[in-house]
Amino acid sequence: MHSTRSWLTAATLILGMTAAFTAAAAPAEPTTTETIPNHPLFSDRFMFELGGFYARSSTQASLATAGGGAGAIVDFEDAFGLDERKLTTIGGFTWRMTERWRLEVEYFGLNRNATRTLANDVDWGNGFIAGTTVDASFNFYDTRVSAGYSFFKRRDKELGIGLGLHVAGLKASVAATGSGTAEAADVLAPLPVLNLYGMFALTDEWAVRMRMDWLSLTYGDYTGDIRNTAIDVLYQPFRNVGFGLGMRGLILDVKIEDPSWTGRARTAYTGPAAFMTVSF
Repeated sequence: MHSTRSWLTAATLILGMTAAFTAAAAPAEPTTTETIPNHPLFSDRFMFELGGFYARSSTQASLATAGGGAGAIVDFEDAFGLDERKLTTIGGFTWRMTERWRLEVEYFGLNRNATRTLANDVDWGNGFIAGTTVDASFNFYDTRVSAGYSFFKRRDKELGIGLGLHVAGLKASVAATGSGTAEAADVLAPLPVLNLYGMFALTDEWAVRMRMDWLSLTYGDYTGDIRNTAIDVLYQPFRNVGFGLGMRGLILDVKIEDPSWTGRARTAYTGPAAFMTVSF
């Protein structure tokens, strides 16, 4: 988890330094445009991207008992043997509505399950005793929608802020193998966020893109915070087709008071992403 915090902190510093640089450099922009990079993603109205995300997962959660007990935090990777690393699909869409306004949509989901004989008692729901063979699963998906405004915009660089919504779906289940009865919980949590984004062309083909979403709040049945960061290097050798490589991270820590889940969930997904872009 230390490495996750380190690169998220680095992303914050990069965005801050970039903002300061662009603000300082704005008055000195050349009067001629021949030497300024002309990357297609700064002018194309629509961009679609699809690729893979090799996520390192960390999941801790609790589920209250039927009698109202709070339930202990359970580490799903450690207790049940869920995969810590798994490849999943990511997809996204960007629409430049005007020169400065944009709409973004992004999605990824990760389903994991495992069967294990418990080495220790596990306090999940009404509990499972050591020696029990259980089937466990933790499924997560996140749909991100954001509207942003580029307050600094040039042909080769932009920096903006926005408001967005992460619609996060979580479903956790533990059942004794062959019993047919599971201690399960699921919730759909719409979580509003603020975001900061930037993109900077290095040449006509190469660009760097960064984004950070964050908010901590009490909202309806949920109390907690969400952080989502992306740093990508983009290469577009063709007019309408390009490729990207970057790092992604999402950390969700939320206390839930919902009829379908009373407890807490803290889940993190970090790792490299590779994707293809199509823009026009």
